[in-house]
Amino acid sequence: MTSTDPAEAPAVRVRLDLAYDGSAFAGWATQPGLRTVQGVLEQALTTVLRLPGPARLTVAGRTDAGVHARGQVAHVDVPAAAWAAVPGRSDRSPGEALVARLAGVLGRGGAPRGASDVVVHRAAAAPAGFDARFAAVWRRYAYRIADDVARRDPLRRQDVLWHGRPLDVAAMDAAAQRLLGEHDFAAYCKPREGATTIRTLLDLRWRRLPAGAADPGLVVAEVRADAFCHSMVRALVGACLAVGEGRRPVGWPARVLAAGVRDAAVTVAPAHGLTLEEVAYPADHELAARARQARARRVLP
Repeated sequence: MTSTDPAEAPAVRVRLDLAYDGSAFAGWATQPGLRTVQGVLEQALTTVLRLPGPARLTVAGRTDAGVHARGQVAHVDVPAAAWAAVPGRSDRSPGEALVARLAGVLGRGGAPRGASDVVVHRAAAAPAGFDARFAAVWRRYAYRIADDVARRDPLRRQDVLWHGRPLDVAAMDAAAQRLLGEHDFAAYCKPREGATTIRTLLDLRWRRLPAGAADPGLVVAEVRADAFCHSMVRALVGACLAVGEGRRPVGWPARVLAAGVRDAAVTVAPAHGLTLEEVAYPADHELAARARQARARRVLP
C-alpha cells in the first residue's frame, strides 16, 4: 500500500542563494508579530510551491535586525512532486522557474513597482549531504564606515555607518591581527544557553579603500570565520573603533578577548553597517563530513 502521509513523500533539498536589505526586517529568524526575512521567504515559498504546510528554511547564518546580506544561503526540503511541478508548462528548470515565481510574489506591492527587499538569485537541487548551516566552512562579512563628511553618500546611508571622528585605520588593523585564530570569543558574544562561543577567526582586516575602488575613501572591515556567535562581528568592530578613535591602545581588544568575559566597555557597532557577503562550502563529496564535524561540540585544546 502506498502511503498518503505528506511527511513520508520523497523530498528534494533545495539550495537557495539570496540577498536582502535588512533595514525593514527584525532580523532573519521568525518572530511572532514581526516582519523577518525567514517569515517573508517561507510564506512566499509556501505560496509558490503550493505546500500543504509552511515551508521550513535552514540558513547559513542568522543575521540580526538591520543587518544586510548579499551572499546568504539557505535550504528547504520540498516534496519531489511539488518541485517537479514548479515549471508548469514552461521549458524552464524547476530552479529557474522557482526564482522567477518568487520574484513575482516577493515584489507584489513593492515600491518602486516590482521591487523587493529580499531577492532569491538562484535555486537548485542540493547535492547529497548539503546543509546550509552545518556544511559551511566559513562566512565572510564586511562592515563599511564613512569617517569623513565628504564620503557620506545619502544613497548608501542604510548600509554605511556615518562616523563622526577620523579613524586610524592602521591601528585598527594592528589590533585586529591579534584576535586571529581559534579562541573562546565569550568576551565578544551575547551568551546563549548551551551554545559554545569557541570560534576560529580566519581574517579580520581593516583598510581604507583607495581611489578607483567602488567606494573610495570608505573604511572597511573584512571578517571571516568558520562561524560567528550572536553579535560577535559587531562587538569586534566596536572594539576596533575604540582603537581607531584613540580611546584605547592597540593591545586592548586582545586583552578583552583573553579575559574571557563580556566587557561592558565594548560597544556593539550599529547593525546597518554590516553585510553578509559570502558563505563557502567544501566539495560535494566532503559536505556530509563537514556537517558532522560542525555539529560536534567544540572545546579548546
